[in-house]
Amino acid sequence: QVQLVESGGGLVQAGGSLRLSCAASGRTLGGYAMAWFRQAPGKEREFVGGAPWNGLITYRTDSLKGRFTISRDNTKVYLEMNSLEPEDTAVYYCAVRYGPPVAVTTSYVYWGQGTQVTVSS
Repeated sequence: QVQLVESGGGLVQAGGSLRLSCAASGRTLGGYAMAWFRQAPGKEREFVGGAPWNGLITYRTDSLKGRFTISRDNTKVYLEMNSLEPEDTAVYYCAVRYGPPVAVTTSYVYWGQGTQVTVSS
Protein backbone atom coordinates (compact mmCIF):
# COMPACT_ATOMS: atom_id res chain seq x y z
CA GLN A 1 0.00 0.00 0.00
CA VAL A 2 1.22 3.46 -0.92
CA GLN A 3 0.08 6.65 0.74
CA LEU A 4 0.44 9.91 -1.17
CA VAL A 5 0.20 13.36 0.33
CA GLU A 6 0.18 16.47 -1.82
CA SER A 7 0.94 19.97 -0.60
CA GLY A 8 1.67 23.43 -1.94
CA GLY A 9 -1.64 24.41 -3.50
CA GLY A 10 -3.26 27.78 -2.97
CA LEU A 11 -4.51 30.98 -4.53
CA VAL A 12 -2.26 32.84 -6.93
CA GLN A 13 -2.71 35.64 -9.42
CA ALA A 14 -2.39 35.01 -13.13
CA GLY A 15 1.25 35.04 -14.14
CA GLY A 16 2.35 33.77 -10.76
CA SER A 17 4.02 30.55 -9.70
CA LEU A 18 3.39 27.65 -7.37
CA ARG A 19 5.34 24.55 -6.43
CA LEU A 20 3.42 21.43 -5.55
CA SER A 21 4.94 18.53 -3.68
CA CYS A 22 3.87 14.93 -3.30
CA ALA A 23 5.40 12.57 -0.79
CA ALA A 24 4.89 8.83 -0.96
CA SER A 25 5.15 6.40 1.93
CA GLY A 26 4.35 2.79 2.63
CA ARG A 27 6.74 1.06 0.29
CA THR A 28 9.75 1.62 -1.90
CA LEU A 29 8.97 2.85 -5.39
CA GLY A 30 11.59 1.15 -7.51
CA GLY A 31 10.05 0.69 -10.96
CA TYR A 32 7.07 2.91 -10.19
CA ALA A 33 6.14 6.12 -11.97
CA MET A 34 4.87 9.16 -10.08
CA ALA A 35 2.54 11.41 -12.02
CA TRP A 36 0.51 14.59 -11.72
CA PHE A 37 -3.11 14.90 -12.85
CA ARG A 38 -5.54 17.74 -12.51
CA GLN A 39 -9.29 18.09 -12.54
CA ALA A 40 -11.08 21.35 -13.16
CA PRO A 41 -14.72 21.84 -12.14
CA GLY A 42 -17.03 20.03 -14.52
CA LYS A 43 -14.18 18.45 -16.46
CA GLU A 44 -12.52 15.06 -16.57
CA ARG A 45 -9.31 14.41 -14.74
CA GLU A 46 -6.39 14.96 -17.09
CA PHE A 47 -2.74 13.96 -17.13
CA VAL A 48 -0.26 16.77 -16.55
CA GLY A 49 2.92 14.77 -16.66
CA GLY A 50 4.89 12.05 -14.95
CA ALA A 51 8.29 10.94 -13.79
CA PRO A 52 9.41 7.36 -14.32
CA TRP A 53 11.67 5.60 -11.88
CA ASN A 54 14.41 6.05 -14.46
CA GLY A 55 14.18 8.02 -17.67
CA LEU A 56 12.71 11.12 -19.15
CA ILE A 57 9.92 13.16 -17.66
CA THR A 58 6.73 13.04 -19.75
CA TYR A 59 4.34 15.98 -20.20
CA ARG A 60 0.83 15.96 -21.66
CA THR A 61 1.56 18.76 -24.09
CA ASP A 62 4.49 20.88 -25.19
CA SER A 63 2.69 23.98 -23.97
CA LEU A 64 2.50 22.58 -20.47
CA LYS A 65 6.13 21.55 -20.68
CA GLY A 66 7.04 25.16 -21.32
CA ARG A 67 5.37 26.38 -18.13
CA PHE A 68 5.40 23.34 -15.85
CA THR A 69 8.40 21.37 -14.64
CA ILE A 70 8.19 17.98 -12.98
CA SER A 71 11.04 16.64 -10.93
CA ARG A 72 11.44 13.62 -8.75
CA ASP A 73 13.59 12.62 -5.81
CA ASN A 74 12.99 8.94 -5.08
CA THR A 75 9.63 8.91 -3.27
CA LYS A 76 8.86 12.58 -3.77
CA VAL A 77 7.65 14.30 -6.90
CA TYR A 78 7.34 18.01 -7.51
CA LEU A 79 5.39 20.16 -9.92
CA GLU A 80 6.79 23.62 -10.50
CA MET A 81 4.18 25.78 -12.23
CA ASN A 82 5.06 29.13 -13.76
CA SER A 83 3.12 31.70 -15.77
CA LEU A 84 -0.08 30.35 -14.30
CA GLU A 85 -3.32 31.06 -16.10
CA PRO A 86 -6.92 30.99 -14.82
CA GLU A 87 -7.39 27.88 -16.97
CA ASP A 88 -4.90 26.10 -14.71
CA THR A 89 -7.38 26.29 -11.84
CA ALA A 90 -8.05 22.72 -10.71
CA VAL A 91 -7.49 20.16 -8.03
CA TYR A 92 -4.06 18.66 -8.63
CA TYR A 93 -3.53 15.00 -7.81
CA CYS A 94 -0.45 12.87 -7.42
CA ALA A 95 -0.69 9.26 -8.59
CA VAL A 96 1.54 6.19 -8.70
CA ARG A 97 1.66 3.18 -11.00
CA TYR A 98 4.13 0.40 -11.75
CA GLY A 99 5.89 1.03 -15.04
CA PRO A 100 6.24 4.22 -17.07
CA PRO A 101 3.95 7.22 -16.65
CA VAL A 102 0.90 7.11 -18.90
CA ALA A 103 -2.03 9.45 -19.42
CA VAL A 104 -4.76 6.97 -18.49
CA THR A 105 -6.22 7.55 -15.04
CA THR A 106 -7.38 3.96 -14.62
CA SER A 107 -3.78 2.78 -14.96
CA TYR A 108 -2.91 4.31 -11.62
CA VAL A 109 -3.51 2.35 -8.46
CA TYR A 110 -2.59 4.90 -5.82
CA TRP A 111 -3.86 8.47 -5.57
CA GLY A 112 -3.40 11.36 -3.22
CA GLN A 113 -6.25 13.42 -1.84
CA GLY A 114 -5.49 16.36 -4.11
CA THR A 115 -4.53 19.97 -3.54
CA GLN A 116 -6.50 22.94 -4.83
CA VAL A 117 -4.83 25.44 -7.14
CA THR A 118 -6.79 28.58 -7.90
CA VAL A 119 -5.50 31.17 -10.35
CA SER A 120 -7.26 34.52 -10.31
CA SER A 121 -7.37 36.80 -13.32
